[in-house]
Amino acid sequence: FARMFVQVCLYFYCKCLWRCLKFVVRKLTGQCELQRICYNTKPGAARTMKIEASLKGSKSKRLQTSVNVHPDAIEKTVDDIMELKRINPDINPQLGVSLQACLLQIVGYRNLIAEVEKLRREPYDSENPQHEEMLLKLWKCLKPNSPLKARISKQWCEIGFQGDDPKTDFRGMGLLGLYNLVYFAEWDTEIAQQVLTDSLHPKYREVTKKELSQLSKAEWEKKKFDKAIGYSFAIVGINITDLAYNLLVSGALKTHFYNVAPEAPTLTHFQQTFCYLMHEFHKFWIDEDPLDIMEFNRVREKFYKRILRQLQNPEMALCPHFAASESLINM
Repeated sequence: FARMFVQVCLYFYCKCLWRCLKFVVRKLTGQCELQRICYNTKPGAARTMKIEASLKGSKSKRLQTSVNVHPDAIEKTVDDIMELKRINPDINPQLGVSLQACLLQIVGYRNLIAEVEKLRREPYDSENPQHEEMLLKLWKCLKPNSPLKARISKQWCEIGFQGDDPKTDFRGMGLLGLYNLVYFAEWDTEIAQQVLTDSLHPKYREVTKKELSQLSKAEWEKKKFDKAIGYSFAIVGINITDLAYNLLVSGALKTHFYNVAPEAPTLTHFQQTFCYLMHEFHKFWIDEDPLDIMEFNRVREKFYKRILRQLQNPEMALCPHFAASESLINM
């Protein structure tokens, strides 16, 4: 009963009191909610997410559907919003500019999800020359001094695939996994090669006194004789692609993209974010120093939660500190 009462109160507040409050504030300030957001919130995720929530929560169908228009229709949509809200564009010129920038980001994020989803659903086809070319490019970027002896070869295990033919490893993420790995290897070659080397021969992190006191005798005996645990570079890259995909589809990456992309976020932004996540996960893996590879899911989940916490800050931008993302930082 208590839960039902609370839900009824919340519904009444949202449908009635909140609309009444907005009406009163508009009368007192002479500004609609969209104006107050644009004038009182600095550009970036904080503003765009408030604008998005305001449009979606509007009682006007025209405002609700404005977040789903085609990019070419955004300028006209802004004019329609100004007209509907009875805002004179000559008196409020900056408002139109701000609304257009926000809508470009909102619509762009939706379109980016569709583009990423299309790549994820497209399976790797060994009969497709473009797919094969990308796969061979991945090898050449990561192992430039070691020619691939054959298309089907155990050499693929050297860059972290599970068997002789990598095509079977792309089933979960389709072409998206390959696109991300190739982007990382091609545009951040030095970092990618270093991460690959470290994944094969990881550095052993020294155990602190505090950590030592928390280890059981069996765990300490294992750490004394075992080397640091490595991982399969390509398989982890596909797994981190899945992590980035989930962040995107859940909306968690809106904070990052709305802060770094002045207009519509693109596939390149997503791939740069993947590079950042690969780099950060590698450092996180070393710091966690797992006992064996069976702890991968635990470490991944802990890393995922850390990224989610960071993205809850509306001013957060995942700032990569390597070559491929310099353009993203400077935008």
